[in-house]
Amino acid sequence: MTPDHTTAPLVRLLRYGHLFRGRIWLATLYSILNKLFDLAPPVLIGMAVDIVVNQQTSIFAHLGFPDVSAQLWILAILTLIVWGFESIWEYLLKLCWRNLAQDIQHTLRLDAYSHIQKLELAYFEERSTGGMMAILNDDINQLERFLDVGANDLIQLLTTVITVGGMFIYLTPGVAWMALLPMPFVVAGSYLFQKRIAPRYMAIREQVSILNSYLSNNLSGIATIKSYTAEQHELRRIERESHVYQEKNQHAIALSAAFVPIIRMVIALGFSAILVAAGLMAAGGDLNVGAYSILVFMTQRLLWPLTRLGETLDLFQRAMASTHRVLDLLQAQPTITDGPQTLTTAQIGGKIVFDDISFHYERRISTLNHLSLTIPAGETIALIGATGSGKSTIVKLLLRFYEPQQGRILLDGHNIRDLRLHDLRKSIGLVSQDVYLFHGTVYENIAYGSFGASMEDVIAAAKAAEAHDFIIELPDDYQTIVGERGQKLSGGQRQRISIARAVLKDPPVLVLDEATSAVDNETEAAIQRSLERITIGRTTIVIAHRLSTIRNAHCIYVLDKGEVVETGTHEALLTHNGLYANLWRVQTGEKIKGNF
Repeated sequence: MTPDHTTAPLVRLLRYGHLFRGRIWLATLYSILNKLFDLAPPVLIGMAVDIVVNQQTSIFAHLGFPDVSAQLWILAILTLIVWGFESIWEYLLKLCWRNLAQDIQHTLRLDAYSHIQKLELAYFEERSTGGMMAILNDDINQLERFLDVGANDLIQLLTTVITVGGMFIYLTPGVAWMALLPMPFVVAGSYLFQKRIAPRYMAIREQVSILNSYLSNNLSGIATIKSYTAEQHELRRIERESHVYQEKNQHAIALSAAFVPIIRMVIALGFSAILVAAGLMAAGGDLNVGAYSILVFMTQRLLWPLTRLGETLDLFQRAMASTHRVLDLLQAQPTITDGPQTLTTAQIGGKIVFDDISFHYERRISTLNHLSLTIPAGETIALIGATGSGKSTIVKLLLRFYEPQQGRILLDGHNIRDLRLHDLRKSIGLVSQDVYLFHGTVYENIAYGSFGASMEDVIAAAKAAEAHDFIIELPDDYQTIVGERGQKLSGGQRQRISIARAVLKDPPVLVLDEATSAVDNETEAAIQRSLERITIGRTTIVIAHRLSTIRNAHCIYVLDKGEVVETGTHEALLTHNGLYANLWRVQTGEKIKGNF
């Protein structure tokens, strides 16, 4: 589904928030009731003037209370009741709108994050992390701010216009038009303001994404920045993007700041007109003095709140610009989806077939060309080849991070497109060269994906990965915080925790993608010993540059430019005297012959 840029963002938001519709109506009712009682004090003041001026001929006298003292006491009690109800409705509306804002914000953020997790890797490669963070945080927060304050302001403004306008028409139909005259100009001005301010706020939101992207990248790469003494260079880049953000905001401020003064002058004309016209009617005896007082106060109540309309619309447009971005994200449809078939881990033997696979990344040349290979269940195969030959792509296709343009991949005879993604990925343990550890404890990182695993199981997995000995030497052993991305640990320690994580998962298929490429010889030997144990009885795919780590594989596939050019055991490939044999001689120092 493509993003809907034609429907008004408020309509899109209401469609999305259908689960909150009842609460929205209740909050709206509280806002209306609060405003109705808020409009009562000017009426009460008019009644007080009527009592003092007309006394025995006042409105209360006609209701059967000729005594002025009694009239004033009744008016005082009525005032307390009105103010009491106004306070009650104000408490309820704030409670309702603010909780509603928090709940919608919470639900929208969870929905957006949940949806992001369903999108394929290609989606993330085309977008910056900072940009998506801006949507999940800043944009959703903008919407929360509007629901917290702005929604109530708009509803109460509309209530004021309808109520006071109706009162004017009832009391003084001859001069009511004077008070209402500014309204069309205010509405027209508001429409033009929204139309011109909306693209400016959209540009601001986009610039926030760009700025967040730079900040996120720089914080992640702070070690590189420091090592290349590029602090001033990065500071200038952030300064430049922040300056663009500042300019875009100033562009919007120039318009929004002019709105209120212009509207105020239009409102002043209406207020002055009703003040003079109704005053002449009261002086000539055509209008009750109390009614004149009500009109003057009500005119102020009707027109002066309109000066806040610019601020409210400003908040509204910021929220709608953010709403567009959040809902566009929610409408981005994943291209890789669940298949209909369920397959439990216990049912999987581990036989994998790549049948005539062709694949290329978007806007790149072909990566795999008619690749076919079969991996028997329980055996270990190795993939080697130059950078860019397609080794890691094979793993990404197996995990369905991407879909091949041609061919099929079978797991125990089942096309992996027909399997539930959860079942497929649950059956595969990935130990990658680029180990990712989460900010948390060693225990939590080993148990990641096997949530709720007992400490005994975690320790057993760590021992299998030869990680237990260094873990117990950490300050808090298994409860030691590893830091963001595991930065408090060495590369070899992170790698062994990653292997322990895969051991605990106990998958029927294990993928080792350059699992020992970034460690020293001693650590490599330890990792190799653990891998020899944990690969027994599992289908294992090993990607390696160090051929010493794969010489015992059941079968080795040599890739070149997306094609399998050699296949066989270590001894058979050496006898073949091709690319593999040449690389072996280069790595062992037996013969130097060109580059692989």
